[in-house]
Amino acid sequence: MLDFYLNGVGYGFLRPYLIAEIGVNHGGDLQRAKDLIRLAHEGGAHAAKFQTYKADKLASKETAPAYWDTSEEPTKTQHELFSKYDGFGEKEYLELADYCSELGIDFLSTPFDLESVDLLDPLMPLFKIASADLTNVPLLRKVGAKKKPVLMSVGASSHEEISNSVEILKEAGATQITLLHCVLNYPTPKEHAQLAQIPVLIEKFGEEVSIGYSDHVRPNDDGSMPALEIAALAGARVIEKHFTDDKTAKGNDHYHAMNSEDLYRFMSRLADYESLQGGPELDLEVQKTAIGNARRRISAAEPIAAGSAITEQSLIALRGNKGLEISKWDSVVGKTAVRDIAEGESISEGDFS
Repeated sequence: MLDFYLNGVGYGFLRPYLIAEIGVNHGGDLQRAKDLIRLAHEGGAHAAKFQTYKADKLASKETAPAYWDTSEEPTKTQHELFSKYDGFGEKEYLELADYCSELGIDFLSTPFDLESVDLLDPLMPLFKIASADLTNVPLLRKVGAKKKPVLMSVGASSHEEISNSVEILKEAGATQITLLHCVLNYPTPKEHAQLAQIPVLIEKFGEEVSIGYSDHVRPNDDGSMPALEIAALAGARVIEKHFTDDKTAKGNDHYHAMNSEDLYRFMSRLADYESLQGGPELDLEVQKTAIGNARRRISAAEPIAAGSAITEQSLIALRGNKGLEISKWDSVVGKTAVRDIAEGESISEGDFS
């Protein structure tokens, strides 16, 4: 199924693989985590994703200040914030993966350390690497060695850094790589979303990897998410968006997240776009009536006597469903009429020699 979303249709916005990034919006509550999975499934997501880390293995206590909007999430250091939500372990992730399987939605979680890669490997169909770990060589090699598809956000990274990371993943054994355009601001102002980078990434890297989008732009007040729509239309094969059950909740990833209703509306709009776009082969059958009735046919502009030459002046192009199409004009002009043709009458193949 995942391979279809990445490679199946030739133009990504028809069927992007949609990841509801729950992250740690469960607040350490296992039942709430399950409820969020259910809501993501009801909204139409293909995967529910979490984040797996231990604060002590992720951030320095002294030298890792906040990089998010502290008016929304007042915690001043990364270690302090991550310490609030690092309580889940193997038991909890196994239970969440089983619940995802029951519902028919993929379980994913981003590993932030080498031990988490081993813990998550048997539970997931692919790995996700966060933007901030794009240059984390040991983690890239560990993930690549699992020989699974890899999604990698490329926020705050140069093209040279992206190329180096792709090569490391490939050399380690990654089977398929998808780069997710991302801006590492929480939230990302609309004017900083830089969605034009999606076609740039497709042009530069598209021959060897797939391209997608990981979003941090706030949904509009009505729940619409134009950034996701633009990304889909630009060809993103994977779309990842933070997901919550309460957009007013305090916490780093609630205030710029979508909820189940936002997701459902977005997926419905994508279905409309899919219907509007159609398939890669031109279907003229649906225009058969117009072809038959709206195209012009060759008709007599004046009476034409049998045995006389057919001139351009004696012909007129009229819409109709009988006679030769106007495209045959040159095959008629200069020929000799073999019967009397009345003014306005359509001309057929057997009317001239």
